[in-house]
Amino acid sequence: MPFIKSDIPDLIIFKPVIFEDSRGCFFETYNHTVFAGEGLNYTWVQDNQSTSRYGVVRGLHFQNPPHAQAKLVRVLSGKIWDVAVDIRKNSSSFGKYFGIELSAENKLQLLIPEGFAHGFSVLSAEATVLYKCNKLYNKESERGIIYNDPLLNIDWKLQLKDMILSEKDQKNPLLSACNNLFEY
Repeated sequence: MPFIKSDIPDLIIFKPVIFEDSRGCFFETYNHTVFAGEGLNYTWVQDNQSTSRYGVVRGLHFQNPPHAQAKLVRVLSGKIWDVAVDIRKNSSSFGKYFGIELSAENKLQLLIPEGFAHGFSVLSAEATVLYKCNKLYNKESERGIIYNDPLLNIDWKLQLKDMILSEKDQKNPLLSACNNLFEY
């Protein structure tokens, strides 16, 4: 089975079936029928791609309803530590994070439903990340949480001196002040 449940409800790891031979490999990164068979009925409307160097931390980002986004995240080259934080109020896992190494080598993907903040750190010299979104980007709904919120205590797998953040991400609020509209 290509789906692995994480320890946070609704957060799912997708492990594609990989066919390898002397020429290389082939795998489906997404198949609507396979996902729908697991009750994962997403319509992807936007793909985003970023390339970042070692030490870059992007996030934590989310969009409030009605523009909340589910994401299917994978790495085309390099290696990242991908993080999803449950920000659904009244969830038994509210404020908990899940982290997983995604790489071009392991070909794992993380399905992050609405109600989670998302971010990642780059662990290789460079990494190219691609993620599908089920809603379009909406600037007015965009929110963030500071990467070093002590309540979350996220291990980004980097030394503080190596972290590179955008000015915007350095100014994100704590989870307790992030204007989050999600309910579980």
